[in-house]
Amino acid sequence: MREVVTHNAHAQRRVPAPVVRRIVDGVLRREQCSKAAIAVVLTGDRESRRVNRRFRGHDWPTDVLSFTLGDEKHLEGEIYVNVDKAGRQAKTFHVTWENEITRLIVHGTLHLLGYDDGTLSDARRMKRREDKYVDLLAGKEVRPR
Repeated sequence: MREVVTHNAHAQRRVPAPVVRRIVDGVLRREQCSKAAIAVVLTGDRESRRVNRRFRGHDWPTDVLSFTLGDEKHLEGEIYVNVDKAGRQAKTFHVTWENEITRLIVHGTLHLLGYDDGTLSDARRMKRREDKYVDLLAGKEVRPR
């Protein structure tokens, strides 16, 4: 069983929980992960910086952070998506905010599944997979409310 919980912690921008669930579940299903419990927290620069500083030792806001909490048999984890940074990155990369939010959720989910981007070859492998899933899962229903 796959469980995806969404917490919209940003004051202005929200992503509907069914949309977040569809994106995470789409990646998990295609990666043949049948047992998972994942929480996706949509936050802003301030909280992203706080979490990044506390758990990674970096004193700046980042776009996405993933934390694996479970074991190999039952994937458990948290994904923190910075919707403020997603907005800035969308402009930089000339994509929609919806597309960038999808990319960050996919990226965080892939990290929970064990994908790494620490080396150039790993980053290329992960980026190919990420691009594939964004193409499959990005939808116009990812609209801020």
